[in-house]
Amino acid sequence: MRKVILPAATTLVAGLICSGRVLAEASDAYSGPVKISMAQATKIALKAQPGIVTDKELERESGGTGVRYSFDIRAGKVTHEIGVDANTGKVLENSVEGPNPD
Repeated sequence: MRKVILPAATTLVAGLICSGRVLAEASDAYSGPVKISMAQATKIALKAQPGIVTDKELERESGGTGVRYSFDIRAGKVTHEIGVDANTGKVLENSVEGPNPD
């Protein structure tokens, strides 16, 4: 059985890579295909706001293409919320998180 599953899984992954789409991790709020990986989005977010990533997730939210990575990045004593469009890589949000974070 493993011999059948592994080649099928390899073909699926290769097909997704070749098509330019990445499936989100199962633990994320949104698990459909996106063009930008979490690793790529993390680099984009840290370029927009250097610091330490304390939280990250993939979510559906209005603006951009409707699917974004959301990062909480701690810079000193301040936490910034950075939103990166999961299909274009565009920074959609770069704001200081308020006293009552989501």
